[in-house]
Amino acid sequence: MKLLVTGATGFIGSHLTQRLEKDGHDLCVIIRPSSTSTPAKTFTFDGNIPALITFMQEEKFDGVIHLASLFLAQHTSEDIPGLINSNILFSTALLEATAKSETPWFINTGTFWQHFENADYAPVNLYAATKQAFQDIAQYYLETTPLNFVTLQLSDTFGPGDLRPKVFNLWMKIAKSGETLEMSPGEQLLDISFIENVIDGYVQLIKLLSEKQAAALRGKSFALSSGKPLSLKKLAEIFATVTGATLHIAWGKKPYRPREVMIPWNLGEKIPGLTPRYSLEEGIKLTFNEK
Repeated sequence: MKLLVTGATGFIGSHLTQRLEKDGHDLCVIIRPSSTSTPAKTFTFDGNIPALITFMQEEKFDGVIHLASLFLAQHTSEDIPGLINSNILFSTALLEATAKSETPWFINTGTFWQHFENADYAPVNLYAATKQAFQDIAQYYLETTPLNFVTLQLSDTFGPGDLRPKVFNLWMKIAKSGETLEMSPGEQLLDISFIENVIDGYVQLIKLLSEKQAAALRGKSFALSSGKPLSLKKLAEIFATVTGATLHIAWGKKPYRPREVMIPWNLGEKIPGLTPRYSLEEGIKLTFNEK
């Protein structure tokens, strides 16, 4: 298929584009003027929405996969324009262009953090609120156009090539340096998925959206879960066992964050026909044991 992808330079996006190219799809990625280039064909979006619409009308894509966003666990007042521009303004411009170009489907990326304490909607932070705001905007397009809009909501992710300051990377850093890391009491549960399982989710959605029964997915949100949430303390034990690392962690030296998610959202609908190919332990081995 001919597919348009955003966020291709990010951790998940880079893995997704590699898989899609390997599967033989014809890819084009949208980048900002300041972004680094990617191996795929690119379109630089500088805020010119009519130009984006014209581009998409000319290219006639089979679908759009939207990963680009600005993630901030906690924001400052100065961060608000960036969050709105990335997660609402650009996303809506892309959705408008998708509808105007009569592109059949649009896969959006959401977050478990839209569901604090398992609520239908309760944002953990402003980032999650902007992700929900875009989904609310998408309802207009669902009601006024034939566009098939689907959201895949993600929790924590990890895998090879991840440069983000996520917990596994922090633990590997202290294992190598021998320093002690101060952390919260560690009783919060994490739902963390290996990147290949995450990419399988996008690939399965693409497959489903290309079949005759695709209309049954329209407007739905799906959750991509590891299926086995673990406490942060238990996760550290597994990480140390699998990697052979010695972790010096001072548990309870830091407080929980404001609105700390103690139990991840577990009420989301699963993607039909999808089961994880890799266990947590296998994912950790593939990520860290060759380093």
